[in-house]
Amino acid sequence: MLVKAELEKLGLNYGSVDLGMVEITEDLTPYQLQQLSENLLMSGLELLDNRRSILIEKIKNVVTEMIHYMDEQPGVNYSFYISEKLGYDYTYLANIFSEVKGISIQQFIIIHKIERVKQLLIYDELNLTEISYKLHYSSVAHLSNQFKKITGLSPGFYKQLKRKRKEVLENV
Repeated sequence: MLVKAELEKLGLNYGSVDLGMVEITEDLTPYQLQQLSENLLMSGLELLDNRRSILIEKIKNVVTEMIHYMDEQPGVNYSFYISEKLGYDYTYLANIFSEVKGISIQQFIIIHKIERVKQLLIYDELNLTEISYKLHYSSVAHLSNQFKKITGLSPGFYKQLKRKRKEVLENV
């Protein structure tokens, strides 16, 4: 709604606004582009007009959606899923992503999977075996090793730590 309001305030014609992506149906003058950028910045948003930056954001959105919001993980490997979803060759996407972000898409996926594991551990609805299955880990040991590598803690210790912290906060 915020983006639409800014576009309308500047009198710009647009087709669609979806997931932070706007299709503007006219060529913008340098002045209009600058005004839009400044107005969005004041609202805490950033205008991405560089095709590479836009593609990076799309990759990040697909990974975030895939890990955090899909009930079932894709039945295909992540590289195929991302490639199909965005309509680009995975090698091309991977090269741009690592060049711009300084980490591979695979590392980005692992970081997000571990964040999802943390959430699921805290919710305490699934055990570690169920979490590893849900997030398509080959085994609980593989999940535990990745978790420890990223966080420095075992999943069990992390869960215990969060539980103790919650108890302390409830007793305050």
